[in-house]
Amino acid sequence: MPDPLLARLVADPTPPPFAVLRRQEGPGVEVLVGDLVDVPTLADIPLTSAAPAGPQVLALVPYRQVVERGFVCHDDGAPLRCLVVRERELLEARQALDLLPDGPVDVEHLGFDVDDEAYAATVAAVVTDEIGRGEGADFVVRRDHRARTSTPPAQAALRLLRRLLVSEPGAYWTFAVSAGEHTLVGATPERHVCSRAGEVLMNPISGTYRHPATGPDEQGLLAFLGDTKETEELFMVVDEELKMMSAVCPDGGRVLGPYLQQMSALTHTEYLLQGRSDLDVRDVLRETAFAPTVTGSPVRNAARVIRRYETTPRGYYSGVLALLGYDDEGRQTLDAPIVIRTAHLDADGGIRVPVGATLVRDSVPEHEVAETHAKAAAVLRALDGHAAPPPAARLADAPAVRAALDRRNRRLARFWLEPQAGRELPALRGRSALVVDAEDAWTAMLATQLRRLGLRTDVVAWDAAPEPDGYDLLVAGPGPGDPRVLGDPRIAALRGLVHQRLTRARPLLAVCLSHQVLAQLLGLPVRPLPRPHQGTQRRLDLFGRDVRMGFYNTFAAGPGALPEGVEAALDPRTGEVHALRGPAFASVQFHLESLLSPDGADVLAGLTAALLAGRPPRDGRADGP
Repeated sequence: MPDPLLARLVADPTPPPFAVLRRQEGPGVEVLVGDLVDVPTLADIPLTSAAPAGPQVLALVPYRQVVERGFVCHDDGAPLRCLVVRERELLEARQALDLLPDGPVDVEHLGFDVDDEAYAATVAAVVTDEIGRGEGADFVVRRDHRARTSTPPAQAALRLLRRLLVSEPGAYWTFAVSAGEHTLVGATPERHVCSRAGEVLMNPISGTYRHPATGPDEQGLLAFLGDTKETEELFMVVDEELKMMSAVCPDGGRVLGPYLQQMSALTHTEYLLQGRSDLDVRDVLRETAFAPTVTGSPVRNAARVIRRYETTPRGYYSGVLALLGYDDEGRQTLDAPIVIRTAHLDADGGIRVPVGATLVRDSVPEHEVAETHAKAAAVLRALDGHAAPPPAARLADAPAVRAALDRRNRRLARFWLEPQAGRELPALRGRSALVVDAEDAWTAMLATQLRRLGLRTDVVAWDAAPEPDGYDLLVAGPGPGDPRVLGDPRIAALRGLVHQRLTRARPLLAVCLSHQVLAQLLGLPVRPLPRPHQGTQRRLDLFGRDVRMGFYNTFAAGPGALPEGVEAALDPRTGEVHALRGPAFASVQFHLESLLSPDGADVLAGLTAALLAGRPPRDGRADGP
């Protein structure tokens, strides 16, 4: 009987390209050997239904593939490298541990490329200069722990893999991949996107409980679950991934959870997003490049912020490992975790362990520095050959913990938590809407909700909008930036569209940034807020109706004289203009489509019905004015 494939890889000083994977939803420890093929785009990943069922290709997808979506990056030319499988072996975990080498890895640590003080300064700058100026709700900026080794990369990866298999039983994927000059080994907690039999799953993870030296305890975990900053951080990334789900799934995505993802040194909170799509899995990969948990939101602007604050390319950090193939029924399959908590080994003995923190309006620089240390800890411990800690107590099923998790959903929009059938309004069936995207994919979620109401809905970019009079309703969408910068082509285009619609008295709904643009056209002042509302839920009086809505704004319109027939819903304390209504138009500062807007879908239905009935919107109730 021939030696197991894994045994041959371990014994070979120059093994062929390989991957060894333990997947949380996989059949065991998979050993894949194959040939390397570099391709230019995700659509070129080689995949053929003529091959036998099972995994065909493991694609190493670098961060630079964001250029396929028109986003910017420091382009290091990292290849989109495919391991085309020609041999496969399946082992039980115990068998794999018995075969994997347990020897040391010679390591010299060089420290972080960005020291603690400099990283803390970056955190402060992002909070003040990016979030504080309306560029987005959250951003992830990385730094790299660097080291060197004289152990050949493939051997080092297999030794590190064994340690991680023992120490990180809660990982979504634990893996070692040897692909030419690129070798990766890690234990990532986070699924990015999967597709099985047409079902698409995404798994946003955010919020981090750092275990004390004595291990996680229930009181510490409950304090973390009650922390507003950690809670809002998770809601923000769920909203951002719902945008992606709405782009790839015609019916949007349903939110399941929340859950806990417990690792050796950290516990994270997470949700699972579920939808259905008939897209090719390679198109799903492209449309979801890449997770807001490792970039920020909105993703397009996050890519710009990353390029401003990170001075070096990311390589494969924050990209994905994508395992593609077919099931027994001939349907495409995809399992793609995010490349985080990973050591990147190069052919010359260099090692990088990139880590990043999610920066939000309430970020404390020293806390974010500590989070990056904690995120690197498990991989650094494996590099140093330290004995794995004993498995920590699993706290997810403790009654108090479960109750704390369940309470989170009480404040969220049922539209995204429940099946989305039966929402069509007969009066809207067959009517049309044009949604103008101002560089924030909230518009995909808005389109999902409008289609559920029965409207035929198209989404177009701000610089490609057709003549809007061909549509019954124009929805001018949200986006990042300062609405007062009239020389910005995007702001100028929005002003032109909104002004034309107002002049022609054709039905118009303006959301967030476009609400601010409309407010200025009506003569109201728009100013930065003393403190951004990015990712917050607020209770307000909407023309006599008490509602809860999600806000993602840094600027707000203030009170002023309005044209005859136009009304404003004002915050009685600050004077912020939450909404405007007038003949044939309505505008809202909040996000009707957000997970944080429990009354959003109902208000959207009421506003849309009223506008298309030719009557001034009242309080936004679903049964119309």
